[in-house]
Order: sequence, then C-alpha cells, then structure tokens
Amino acid sequence: MAFDIKHGDCLEAMRGMADNSVDSIVTDPPYGLSFMGKKWDYDVPEQAVWEECLRVLKPGGHLLAFAGTRTQHRMAVRIEDAGFEIRDMIAWVYGSGFPKSLDVSKAIDKAAGVEREVIGMREHPTLTREDKSRNGTAQNGSNSAKEEWPITSPATEAASQWQGWGTALKPALEPITVARKPFSGTVAANVLEHGTGAINVDGCRVGTDGATKRGGQAEYPKNEDGTEDRSGSWARVGHSIEPLNLGRWPANLIHDGSEDVLAGFPQSKGTASGGSPDRNSKSSEAYWGEGGGGFKGGRSTVAHGDNGSAARFFYCAKASKADRGESNGHPTVKPTELMRYLVRLVTQPGGTVLDPFTGSGSTGKAAILEGFSFIGIEKEEASVDISTRRMKEAQIEMGLFA
Repeated sequence: MAFDIKHGDCLEAMRGMADNSVDSIVTDPPYGLSFMGKKWDYDVPEQAVWEECLRVLKPGGHLLAFAGTRTQHRMAVRIEDAGFEIRDMIAWVYGSGFPKSLDVSKAIDKAAGVEREVIGMREHPTLTREDKSRNGTAQNGSNSAKEEWPITSPATEAASQWQGWGTALKPALEPITVARKPFSGTVAANVLEHGTGAINVDGCRVGTDGATKRGGQAEYPKNEDGTEDRSGSWARVGHSIEPLNLGRWPANLIHDGSEDVLAGFPQSKGTASGGSPDRNSKSSEAYWGEGGGGFKGGRSTVAHGDNGSAARFFYCAKASKADRGESNGHPTVKPTELMRYLVRLVTQPGGTVLDPFTGSGSTGKAAILEGFSFIGIEKEEASVDISTRRMKEAQIEMGLFA
C-alpha cells in the first residue's frame, strides 16, 4: 500500500513510466468547462494523454474517467481514438447539485434598470447543517454561498411574462467513461497472465439481503520463519471480502441516496421487498444495509408480489467536509467511499492504481484504504501537498504507521 505522487505534467510524467506497469487507471480529469475560471479546466485532456495511459496499462486494464455532461462525448471520443475499447458509461447521480442558471425575468428587469421588490427569503436548497457556518455563509471548498436568498417579484410587464424561465438544468449526474485496453486471446488467459481484463463483480455487489461486506483485515502468507511474505500478488487487500449471499449485480447507475434522487424512482410491485424508510430512522439500517467497502445500497430483490422503490442501486454521497480533510479547498473533491468502490471494481488484489490527475488525492486515499499501491501525478504544488497528507493519513488508518 505504498504511494508515489509525481509533481509535474501528467503527459511528461507518464512518458517516464514503463509499459504495462499499472493495473488500473481511475481519474477525475478536467471537464473542459472552465470551472470557476480555472486554467486547468480549459479543455478535456488531449488524445496524447490517453495514449500514454493506454501504454502504461497492462493488457486488459480498465480506465475509469469522470467527465461533465456537456463534454463527456469529447472525453470518450479522445479515449477511444487513443486505442481504448469503450465498455460502458457509469452514471453517478446525486441530489446536491445546484443549478447555475440565469433567471431570465431578473435579467430583463436588470437590463431595464429597475429594482425588484423583495417579497420574502428562501433557504439555499442544497446546504446541509454541516455546510453552514456561523457567519451566515456556507463553505464548499474555496466557494461560499449565502444560507438565505431573497425572493423578488417582477418589476416590469416583460419580466412578468418570462417569470420562471432560466437557462440551465439542475446538475445531478456525472458520467464515468468505462474503457479497457485491448488484449489478444481470451479473457480467461489474460486474467491468468496479467490479472486484468475483468471487473470485480462479487466485491461490488449491492444490497443487504444479498451482499458482500468488508471482513477483518486480510493477512499476508507466512514464510517458513514466520515472517510475512509480501513478495507476491497475493499481498493482502485492505479488508477481506466476506460474501453474505449473491446480492444485486453492480449497475452502471450509482446514486447518493438523497431524497431528491430517490423521488425520481417509482415505487413498484413485484420488484423489491419493503419500502424505503427514513435514512435517519432506526429501521433505515435494515433497508440500506452495508455493501462492500462500507457502501450502503438499496435492498435486494428477494420476492415477487411486494412493493418497493426502484432505487436499488449502490449509493455514495458527495464529499463531506470531514471527508475532504482540513485545509482542502480543492473545488472538485470526489467522496472517498465512491472512489473506493471504483478502484475495487477494476483492480486486482495487491494491484497498482494510477491517477494522472490526482488533485487532492481522493483516488489515492481510496486505493490505500482498499489495499492497493498508488501512483499519482499532479501539476499543482498545493494539491501535491494536500494529497500527500491525505494518503499518509490513510496509511495510518490502515495501521501501517503509528
């Protein structure tokens, strides 16, 4: 569970890496949306970057790359043109996104130079109590947002006609391109030779009545003298996987379990046992259960003729303040639990995960907690410091250091 973070441009850094040297690549690259005016987000990564990713991956190795909904097509095409085989797209759905939409009615009044009457106040729709600070603003990385916003009424007839019109949908989904490096021969032969080419289905199953969960700390095999043999690919993973029973097959849709998301799934007959109790109630554990790696998922299908929500997929919420860690102002932090699920899905036990766009180190932290080695590349020095600290903390959590 060692890690190595390289400070510099990912293209140049990967050119110094050996062919077929990593088991998987799980990364959150720039989306090409000019997010918060950041220079690093001016475009999706060029094809040459993905060509280097292809070269350093073992045959059959998987690449998971986050993207934005507006530019995912550009990301996927460049990945494919680099030589990857596009296998799927995972949709990570969440309820905490806030629409960045122009209020057309307000814009019309502003252009007319008139002031609108404040008729009330409303709370920020996506802030939790943890987000809110004592000075009336809520912190989200380096951003802040007011807890309450004024409600105003149109001041002109034209503004009244366009009341309720905007320019953007509420962001509630991030696509993850699932790609694989081509290989010759069969999957079975490739798995035996390289340990790559397949996904860890049983290690990522979903549900309580049918699931896998983390067991105790797995152990290394012993040498004749009683010392641990850490030389082979059998080196222990972060936790052993204890099968409960089959559980639901991991899907290409995962969600954060929020009320906003669950409301979008119908209650259906003959699909799942039980309904969806309050996440904060004592009975919620029985419904949500514990999935692999500490994730919680919807209840599995165990009978017909009953009622239940169609939201029977793995969930993971957005990164909390506690998950981010202290002094982590990176604006696009992914939750550790989500990244643990993803690295476990595509990496063999004892394998090495690469993230060429490390950022604040969520992939690396997740890899270490799952028992994988990690190689990260990051061009921003401040992010290198943050990610290094987070990965050292993960090593301590794993009991590697006192």
